[in-house]
Amino acid sequence: MRFRAFARAAALAALTTSIVLTGTLGGTPAQAETNQLRIAQQFGIAFLPLIVAKEQQLIETKAAAAGVPDLKVEWLRLSGAAAMNDALISGGLDFATAGVAPAILTWDKTRGKVDIVLISSLGSMPNVLTTNNPNVKTIKDFTDTDRIALPSVKVGFQPIVLQIAADKAFGQYDKLDHLTVSLPHPDATTAILSGTGGITAHFTSPPFVQQQLASDKVHAVLNSYDVLGGPHTFNVVYGTKKFATDNPKTVAAFVAALDEANAWIKANPAEAAKLYIKAENSKLDPALIESIIRDPQINFTTVPERVDVFTEFEYRIGLIKQKPGWKELFQSGLHDRGGS
Repeated sequence: MRFRAFARAAALAALTTSIVLTGTLGGTPAQAETNQLRIAQQFGIAFLPLIVAKEQQLIETKAAAAGVPDLKVEWLRLSGAAAMNDALISGGLDFATAGVAPAILTWDKTRGKVDIVLISSLGSMPNVLTTNNPNVKTIKDFTDTDRIALPSVKVGFQPIVLQIAADKAFGQYDKLDHLTVSLPHPDATTAILSGTGGITAHFTSPPFVQQQLASDKVHAVLNSYDVLGGPHTFNVVYGTKKFATDNPKTVAAFVAALDEANAWIKANPAEAAKLYIKAENSKLDPALIESIIRDPQINFTTVPERVDVFTEFEYRIGLIKQKPGWKELFQSGLHDRGGS
């Protein structure tokens, strides 16, 4: 009996030593977390939390505190969702950024293949449909002579919100699709303010909304918050499920960095506006940027809001084959934050 007890104790000691020395069972070293994080950053105030995290090196600091020392963060500029998704799938990118509606489409299309997971929300921010046509008061007033500019027709964030609005107004979600044209926000802003190019409306986000509404030539037709019944997530960060599984400390550090960036933005709106202007080499008035940051409708937060409204609609009209709840879309570190 004493021999067996001694043998068990010796075996336990050997196992403990193996875990301490190798970080795992069986003597196989545990896989270390990544030493680099490649993030696709886009332009616009919606991405301010990423700009703050970058300029203040918050991700590196949080990662070091979590036991991931010397993490190198690389910031990439990629044009368009297609290029971004290609880079993510091919392994040339770790975190992509996009509107929540098209990110859900990517989640569905890659399901069972690459498998992506949404890492975090970048905040809740209303998008506004504007027009220079004085006869258009609601979307029911658009005629075949109108043209609605969007960054990407049918599958982008704004066209999907427009489809939700059309579904409510006409009982036909694609009623206005034939009026939409793809045009970048800056070009559409120039067109609608100048009255050129045949563009009579533009579904857009800050700061383009504020720039347009400052003119007496343009007025608002609808606000996406009204369409979806309240504040909703605008943009998200997403990556492959494999990367998130292999690098839990890095993912947690990234979210913690965004949380700190969001708190700093809210506490220091004037400084955040100046940082944005400098980092983006923007010619916009810092006072305009500060007013946007202070807008009570805008909330920089990592918590997903009303994501389920998008999944429900996209599933109902056949854009996606699966209907996930928001917790199925987002990594588990956000599940206890009261999202929707």
